[in-house]
Amino acid sequence: MTGADPGLFGPGSVTWQLHGDPMMWIAGIRALYLQALHPRAVRGVMQNSDFRRDAWGRLMRTANFVGTTTYGTTEAAERAGARVRKIHSMLTATDPDTGERYGVDENGLLLWVHCAEIDSYLDVLRRSGFRLTDAESDRYVAEHRESARLVGLDPAAVPADRAELAAYFEKVRPELAAGPEARDVDDFLLHPPTHPLLVPLREVLWQRVAQLAYASLPPYAHELYGRPAPAPATVTRQLRLTGLLLRRVPARVRWQLPPKHILRAMARLGPDARPAPYKLGR
Repeated sequence: MTGADPGLFGPGSVTWQLHGDPMMWIAGIRALYLQALHPRAVRGVMQNSDFRRDAWGRLMRTANFVGTTTYGTTEAAERAGARVRKIHSMLTATDPDTGERYGVDENGLLLWVHCAEIDSYLDVLRRSGFRLTDAESDRYVAEHRESARLVGLDPAAVPADRAELAAYFEKVRPELAAGPEARDVDDFLLHPPTHPLLVPLREVLWQRVAQLAYASLPPYAHELYGRPAPAPATVTRQLRLTGLLLRRVPARVRWQLPPKHILRAMARLGPDARPAPYKLGR
């Protein structure tokens, strides 16, 4: 549709193509594992929500936010960002060791959550066979200065390419630890509560997904969690196989699942807006 609003990123962006891939779900779980290693950040989550009882809701809200900001209109993306900023502005957490009370919207905490997400999306997708050049990967990191702005960060203070992202992780590593809250997240992701009849399915299917997401973490994260890091080449082969299997499911079938952001974007912009990896590099 001529003149329709393409949103914050648009069909010509790396983000538009990347976020339509089914491996984003595994990347999102990796991001949760990584984010939990920042004690102040994960404490803000655990003290302001019943993570164990509403973890699925939290995961779906995050997926909905990513879908809205990627494929929604500019107005919808700005509304989603304003909603997140308002919620964060009202929440605080307490350091149990010092008694310090702090806002969950501290710039350092927002930056950690942002960088852990972008690193996870990029790492899992590339290792699973989604073809991105180094230049396109840098473009992806730069594009997400816009999503960082939505949650309240100054885009100029957010990594703009992979080198700056790597430098950020080197700088923040002394602050990371697998504290009690991280252990709770780890335990939940491996053994989420479910109906007794679904326990076998959880053991067969979900644990494999969670274990693969965990295996894809960087070496320092494995060290902090205290479990041996698997061989990176082995994990990459598993990611590629999983990506191959998931991508065999027709996109139209996958996109029928709620909340259908991609189908709505195509209805707004026309069928040529369909995200597809081959469109990169044009």
